[in-house]
Amino acid sequence: MYSQIDSNKRKSALLIALFVGVLALAGYAYGYVTDTGYFGLAFALIISTVWTLVSWYAGSSITLWSAGAVEVTDRSQFTTLWNVVENLSITAGIPMPRVFIVKDPSPNAFATGRDPKNACVAVTTGLLERLDRTELEGVIAHELSHVKNYDTRLMILVAVLVGALVMLGNWMFRGSLFRRGRSKDGNGIFMIIGILFILLAPLVGQIIQLAISRKREYLADADGALLTRYPDGLASALEKIKVAATPMQQTSKSTNHLWISDPTAKTLGSKVAGLFSTHPPIDERINILHHMLETP
Repeated sequence: MYSQIDSNKRKSALLIALFVGVLALAGYAYGYVTDTGYFGLAFALIISTVWTLVSWYAGSSITLWSAGAVEVTDRSQFTTLWNVVENLSITAGIPMPRVFIVKDPSPNAFATGRDPKNACVAVTTGLLERLDRTELEGVIAHELSHVKNYDTRLMILVAVLVGALVMLGNWMFRGSLFRRGRSKDGNGIFMIIGILFILLAPLVGQIIQLAISRKREYLADADGALLTRYPDGLASALEKIKVAATPMQQTSKSTNHLWISDPTAKTLGSKVAGLFSTHPPIDERINILHHMLETP
């Protein structure tokens, strides 16, 4: 577990450095081609700094807002949910995260936050309506495992910084249209680069999300099962989530990887889903959990 935490911290730092580097390079190219000197580089560095700070300190708030999540401030509003989060947080040895509700009939949940001290857990009303307490404990334990392992920091950085790549592509494309540069050829090259950014940014973002999300879902399943000492609770919850899955009313491609189950409720075959979904096949996750239960 500690090696996983250290790995996530290193990857978070690397992701930020890569993001700043890409923006700085794009800014320098913009300044060179449009004959604005170091303005492009300076502007890109300012934007990258501001965006990194926003993603670090406000990434969770942005994610919760985009999901339409409302904070639970009174234990009596959702007593069972509050008690489950509180008890499992004590067991996991982390501060109790803030609890949020998303009004959506689709059963789902996610966790966010740059560290355990600033973590949040959100569940949909559909999840609360369908799961019993044992199954809810399995889901919450899964999300708290993401928090404890610092998965949430890495995943929220991906969600926010990948979105910035799309903005970068638009900036480069518009800059090539409205500024006169060193030459028409140079300006044309810059426009092509901008178009490539626009086209490739979603694909690059998807690849990054796939690389990060799948393995962490398996690990969170395992760690969550160890936390409750009852793998069948999470397995049963995932089974109900699979059966009742419907596309969520408010989703974003940049945050799909945060949820315990694909919020788009894709109906792809398991092999196809394994290739193109931000989540591993849910049947495979259930089978692994059942195997944990059978293993002495």
